[in-house]
Amino acid sequence: MTHSTEHTYHLHLSGQVQGVGFRPFVWRLAREFGLQGWVNNTTDGVHILFNADEAAATAFSEKILDQAPRLSLVTGHSLQKIDKQDFSDFQIVHSISEAAPDLLLTPDFGLCDACRHELHDPANRRFGYPFITCTNCGPRFSIATGLPYDRERTTMQAFTQCPDCLAEYGNPADRRYFSQTNSCPACGIQLELVDADGAQQFNPLDTALNWLLSGKILAAKGIGGYLLLCDATNAPALETLRNRKHRPAKPFALLYANADQLEGDAWLHPDEKKLLHSPQAPIVLLPLREKPASGLCTALVAPGLTQIGAMLPYAPLLDLLARGAGRPLVATSGNISGSPIIFEDDKARRELLGIADGLLTHNRAIAIPQDDSVLHFSHTHRQAIVLRRSRGYAPTILFSKKTLQYPNNPISQYPNIPISQSKLALGATMKSAFAWQHRSSLYLSQYLGELGSFDTQQAFGHCLTHFLDLLREKPAQLVVDKHPDYFSTQLGKRLGQEWNIPVLEVQHHEAHFGAVLAENGYFRTENKLEKPVLGVIWDGTGYGNDGQVWGGEFFRFDGTDIVRAGHFEPFDFLLGDKMPREPRISAISLARLSGILPAQLPKQFSPQEWDLYQKILSRGGLLHTTSVGRLFDGVAALLGLISVSGFEGQAAMLLEQAARRFFQKNGLHAATAYAPETPHPTLAPTGALIRNVMEDWTLNADTERVGARFHRTLIELIRQQARHHHCAILAFSGGVWQNGLLVDLAIEYLQPEFELLFHRQVSPNDEGVALGQLFR
Repeated sequence: MTHSTEHTYHLHLSGQVQGVGFRPFVWRLAREFGLQGWVNNTTDGVHILFNADEAAATAFSEKILDQAPRLSLVTGHSLQKIDKQDFSDFQIVHSISEAAPDLLLTPDFGLCDACRHELHDPANRRFGYPFITCTNCGPRFSIATGLPYDRERTTMQAFTQCPDCLAEYGNPADRRYFSQTNSCPACGIQLELVDADGAQQFNPLDTALNWLLSGKILAAKGIGGYLLLCDATNAPALETLRNRKHRPAKPFALLYANADQLEGDAWLHPDEKKLLHSPQAPIVLLPLREKPASGLCTALVAPGLTQIGAMLPYAPLLDLLARGAGRPLVATSGNISGSPIIFEDDKARRELLGIADGLLTHNRAIAIPQDDSVLHFSHTHRQAIVLRRSRGYAPTILFSKKTLQYPNNPISQYPNIPISQSKLALGATMKSAFAWQHRSSLYLSQYLGELGSFDTQQAFGHCLTHFLDLLREKPAQLVVDKHPDYFSTQLGKRLGQEWNIPVLEVQHHEAHFGAVLAENGYFRTENKLEKPVLGVIWDGTGYGNDGQVWGGEFFRFDGTDIVRAGHFEPFDFLLGDKMPREPRISAISLARLSGILPAQLPKQFSPQEWDLYQKILSRGGLLHTTSVGRLFDGVAALLGLISVSGFEGQAAMLLEQAARRFFQKNGLHAATAYAPETPHPTLAPTGALIRNVMEDWTLNADTERVGARFHRTLIELIRQQARHHHCAILAFSGGVWQNGLLVDLAIEYLQPEFELLFHRQVSPNDEGVALGQLFR
């Protein structure tokens, strides 16, 4: 019987509200309030219809918002009275999927504590089940084949729940109530182990562990793709993996069973431990202990480095392997170097069995591939820096409402974003990702790799097609980089013709600046800012508006437009892609600019190479670059740290590491900056800085001290530009700002004179370019 004061209300919730246990949560709360009605998923979020008086409706809605499931992100909500309807009880009703989606896509979540406990409880029916999940954990984005998120639109559709699982699924008191990934050993996913010849093995988990402990290499199917695993304390196994993978120097990621085991090998700060245990469960870069307790072969895991990238098991299969091994395991992306992570079973058999001794796989398909995400913290000021944004984070992107500069723009989920039409931005090439501004939602894809590889281009196309299928619409506009030879640019122009929509070109570094501005709530409007923002955009390379190679840029944003305000003094750019791979080439170019030829530099070349490169430089007519990335490369080579890189960013990492050692011994204020003479107020003096570095190093050959002074000088050059352009707010983007020491020095020396804006959810490297292309 209803009361005369009751009305029917419609509560609509948008955001990350599917695949997080929202419907069971609403059902329980409705029962607590004694309400009748229903809740369901649709393509634009969660809808709740219920009967209540005005006070109860308000209280019910507020409690939903206040106590929403911990994995949810409610970005918009509305409560309205509608025509009166009668209900006999409160139900979860079948999802409606006819309309085009307009909701956030839920990322994958790491193994929760409750499932981890059950996994290792001999009395539990899921004891040792490698695919245990509940509403609080497990795959979401990686298995989604359609929207809204329900089992029939995931790769779990192939598995029919047994009576016990169905009982849990239908029990409101169970945490697996309406869990779309629910399964168990009786009805669920089957593990399989095959050897290098493709022969199936008995007892796949136990045999896999025996193989690992005997020094073999395994390819194991994870959440977003295959991982290559081996014993990280076994030198021959590590050497074999490096040889087979053709990866001589790039560090391997490590998997530890728990934080206690990890703390025996690396120093763990509370914020790092919290991140490792978070639902995102990324790889976190950590400083190594001098003598790792596990017997870790550091020289083979991370050659020449004093840090490791470590993670805790985010999937039950990885948990069983890590605990069973009892020692750290290498857990690196399952691919051939330079290619994307492999996620298809047939391809894994064809390509990974040439690297691994066996394949530990299963019969749940992966719909969309993802690498593990990677983050680290700056040592002193604990600034979080995203190095790779993928599993656990993608594709959700939300801007904090605390940072709004323009709070009156009318849009429900993102009241600070001026959205006028659907736009798809295709990003850059080195760290590819695409971004989509679709209806009232914003997506940034997972890291997709370097688009110079055909395999990566195919993977990029697969993921883009997957998004098109999920969202069921094409964009109204495409945005691409100005570089005419980027695969992403060429793809965008081709799609623009096929779809008959406009294609906008955005300069690479302006897109970097646009990304960090957007993350901090700054967008272009018709009104000028009271305080303009100076963008400090430093990276390896980008096609400039003048056709030259930019990479050491200062931009000024006044609220209406972005203008190039200054840059580093250009130096010769030679030999194309060979220059970033060989820091010694940057050293030649910088030495020529400075007018000083260090005696040790020719020793890094054969006589034939040296003569050839000198002839190329003397001919003239070369492109010029302002790249701070190449500046780091050149200084590292000039100081004798490296000649030829084994992986991207190695030279900069070694220079940062040397400088950090000086600051750790002596404190952040121990190194004085050089005072290079500036030829023009808007020009950072590259040549004079190199002269300072070489003169100092010639006097004392203290690489750590010179590296520290080099870092300090870069901070003072920022101060000079900011003062000259009268900018009290500074924003930092570009791959150079992955350098945690440089970030610490910026915070230490530029605050409080300046307000500093860093990336929050997005990497400063080229992964963020697509986001900036949307908002340039």
